[in-house]
Amino acid sequence: MHPDDIYAPTPMGETELRGSATRLSTAQIDVLVRLDGILTVGQLSAGLQPDQRAAFTQVLESLRSQRLIQPVKPDPFTLQWNADIVQLTRAVGQADVDAGLSSLQRAGFYVQIARGRGTARQAPPGGRPSVVVIEDDAALASFTSTLLTLSGFDVRQAGTREQVVAQIRRPQIPDLILLDVVLPDTDGFDILQRVRQHPQLKDVPVIMLTGKATREAVLKGMTGGADGYITKPFEPEALLRAIRTVLGQPEPPAGAAWKMP
Repeated sequence: MHPDDIYAPTPMGETELRGSATRLSTAQIDVLVRLDGILTVGQLSAGLQPDQRAAFTQVLESLRSQRLIQPVKPDPFTLQWNADIVQLTRAVGQADVDAGLSSLQRAGFYVQIARGRGTARQAPPGGRPSVVVIEDDAALASFTSTLLTLSGFDVRQAGTREQVVAQIRRPQIPDLILLDVVLPDTDGFDILQRVRQHPQLKDVPVIMLTGKATREAVLKGMTGGADGYITKPFEPEALLRAIRTVLGQPEPPAGAAWKMP
């Protein structure tokens, strides 16, 4: 694999990023998310931490062997972009890193990723799995809560830091947290970190939701311990499939309708 090679996800790779369920490892997701069909292998590698670079090529090869990525023939714009980066590199040593960061920060990235945790957590007899929906948009919070209630979940809502603390401190530990990234008085990544550090909540699955996705944000969420990352607006079935994936629930029969609990 040459440093000047450019790769992008194949249709199978896009399915892993947007199919609401994936079996890929964190390292594989990390690399797949970075591939934008513009930056070269060398530029992407230069933008990584030294301890990540050693595994980067191996992961890239594994994705290629699974036909999840494919080489891209650059268009004239891309050729000029990369030529400009090479010139900048000669003058500024951080140019490759800056190029990689710029690629990660570009907005408009669309993704639906969810990873299973294995055995599903069993709800108490006669009970229903509980979900905390952390979302400050009242209309979206109401829609999501109604969707999940009709799908057999016990739903609690929170839209501010105070409400988040109150809901996750309730006696019943939630089976799942749906976490908006942008909140009025707190940050979704900060909440994720606190959940993963909490002795009683650290194993609760978390799916992050956002309307302003970048590759950088997706990687920050997944490497920070999120079990899924979905951009808004989302299709109801995409969200439900992601939830079933992280909770280890079976897929419903084809054509099955939602049932009131």
